[in-house]
Amino acid sequence: MKCMHCQGKMKKGASPFHVDRKGYHLTLDEVPAWVCQQCGEVYFDEPEVDSIQDIIKALEDRTEKLSAVA
Repeated sequence: MKCMHCQGKMKKGASPFHVDRKGYHLTLDEVPAWVCQQCGEVYFDEPEVDSIQDIIKALEDRTEKLSAVA
């Protein structure tokens, strides 16, 4: 697999994921990913993306409930 950014060689590894959204911060320390050995670009496979999106959806649902109480 080649990096879409620099055409470097991708290697299976892990990478952190962080997002700031709607009043919360989500940090996942080590998510399985493809990491470019040349530039460090990170690509997540579909199952990891789906899991991250599920976590974000659950957090949004919970934070909306907290906001509604205030």
